[in-house]
Amino acid sequence: MRFSVLGSGSRGNALLVTSGRTRLLVDAGFSARDLARRLGEVGVDPDSLTGIVISHDHGDHTRGMGVFARRHGTPIWITERTRDACSRLLRGGETLHLYEAGRPFSIGGLRIEPFVTAHDAADPVGLAVVCSESRARLGVATDLGRPTSGIRHALSGCDVLVLESNHDEGLLQQAPYPWSVKARIRSSHGHLSNEAAARFAVELLHPGLRAVILAHLSFESNRPTLALETVGGALRRAGFRGRVEVADQEEPTPLTAVSELPIPGGGGQLTLL
Repeated sequence: MRFSVLGSGSRGNALLVTSGRTRLLVDAGFSARDLARRLGEVGVDPDSLTGIVISHDHGDHTRGMGVFARRHGTPIWITERTRDACSRLLRGGETLHLYEAGRPFSIGGLRIEPFVTAHDAADPVGLAVVCSESRARLGVATDLGRPTSGIRHALSGCDVLVLESNHDEGLLQQAPYPWSVKARIRSSHGHLSNEAAARFAVELLHPGLRAVILAHLSFESNRPTLALETVGGALRRAGFRGRVEVADQEEPTPLTAVSELPIPGGGGQLTLL
């Protein structure tokens, strides 16, 4: 299994996961042209994608899905309520497959295990993506609202965890948002702060966890160094020696094989990407 965070933040999110000939896009929160550019930067032909899985209806996760699917003939996997909420993006020429949280399904060599999150969307889900061959497990949790027992169970045992670390509490207070927006972000249906992400990452720590990718950072109310110091520091204090990285909004992370990541206990790395 290989993966690349094509971009993550308040202005767009997309993640590529591959296994053999299976090439899967998780979310499509950039324009179709920008998604194609980002795929090209990691050496993937947009026409070669096996499918797109959409986690929820917010524009920073769905913006380019309709145009990209029509342009490149890429099937979309989406829940019924999310499809309905995104109707303006879909013209009827797309191939749609409906799925439900709690009901795993397979796309080529990848098994998708969707789980309910508490985010304020029509039908929000997080995903665990499992390689059928190697059994490598990648968890995607970028819009959680708050950790729940169901989310903890779904993300347990991951080799790689892509986890939102959306905002710094102090910077959020100073951000140029209305108070209603700040309250929504901080609420149990919004986004995890750096401190909340740190606590949750430590809860999910286990001997097989190889890497934690911090994602969905707010441009206005967070800084990569703050997220890395807060979450990475908490993990190090808990004994984690794998890789901790911050995904970038503008450029993709390298397409990385899970098997090539540092073995836990083999010396950790803190990286800004």
